[in-house]
Amino acid sequence: MKKLEPLSRRLSLHAWLNPLWLQTVMEKKMQPIRLIGIGLACVQLAACEDKAEVASPPQHVRAIRASSAEYHPRAEITGEVRARTQSDLSFRVGGRVIERFVDVSSPVHAGEILARLDDSEQRADVEVARAGLQSAEAVARQKTLTYERYEALLRSRSISQATFDEADKELRTAQATLEAAEAALGTAQDALSHTELKTDADGIITARDIEVGRVVSPAQAAFTLAHNGPRDAVFNVFEAFFLEGQPLPGVEVAPVEDRAAETRATVREVSPFIDTRTGTIRIKVALPENVQWPLGTPVVGEFGSPPHKGIVLPAGAIASAKGEPAVWLVAPDSGSVSLRKIAVERYRDGDVIASGGIAPRDLIVTEGGKFLKEGQTVAWEGK
Repeated sequence: MKKLEPLSRRLSLHAWLNPLWLQTVMEKKMQPIRLIGIGLACVQLAACEDKAEVASPPQHVRAIRASSAEYHPRAEITGEVRARTQSDLSFRVGGRVIERFVDVSSPVHAGEILARLDDSEQRADVEVARAGLQSAEAVARQKTLTYERYEALLRSRSISQATFDEADKELRTAQATLEAAEAALGTAQDALSHTELKTDADGIITARDIEVGRVVSPAQAAFTLAHNGPRDAVFNVFEAFFLEGQPLPGVEVAPVEDRAAETRATVREVSPFIDTRTGTIRIKVALPENVQWPLGTPVVGEFGSPPHKGIVLPAGAIASAKGEPAVWLVAPDSGSVSLRKIAVERYRDGDVIASGGIAPRDLIVTEGGKFLKEGQTVAWEGK
């Protein structure tokens, strides 16, 4: 049997022999590719036509004209009521506490005994001083009699002037010793009286630093006495508040639990020093005489500073430019927006005080600025 050649070989031979047939075959193979290319081109043209037909409208925002305004910095600070005059009471001598008669919040009167020390040592000192005084008195009496006798003998010229002068010297020495003994007895008696701690004015005990059985040293604080009379509201104000200037003299003060009982008070004293532990400055405000809030009452005071000028912006107008405060500015002629950094002088509830970066009459976006881009055109409304 005759072996047949492969079909591909026969076709290829036929194609070489018939070029027209080869051209027809190639055109049939390229036709699908041409159709695919034409389809893709139509799709691209259609997409371009859609984009051209659907143009995104400008974003609507709300804007305001920046304007300079005068504002009054204010701050509410808590404090407490204290006596205007307050003193630490202490023993003038040291010793062991054997009795204590008052405690914190106890009302006291001038001359009242607050505590007592063991006075056995002081009593012994008094006895020694008294004995010394008695001895000095005896010597002084003896020297006085001797002086008087020598004085009579001198008049009768029975003794020499030198002997009389010696008697006079001894009398003067005895008198000086007597005075010293009297002073020593007085000092010992004072020390004995100082074993009792007494108040020097009417008031209320606000602190106690001793207990029965404890040994105290002279001048060690035992009690704190708040004197009756005028009272102050004391506030510890942070240093940053004073960057606005000295506080105004008028302060509105009210108890924390009863804000309706607000009263007008006056700044009486501003400490010239900063408390390094807390970073605060103490301000004392004089309360009116008719205000008798209990000592220690927590109060709130509304302090004000001299007026300042700045541009007040709503809090919603603040954006961020690389972590720094900024605002979106609208160009009135073109409607395009730009982001501009600003200097913020103070943040307040609901608004911000800007001190730089913008000027009056600038058009500031206040609402709708979250998704804006630099140079974007917007449609704005506002005033």
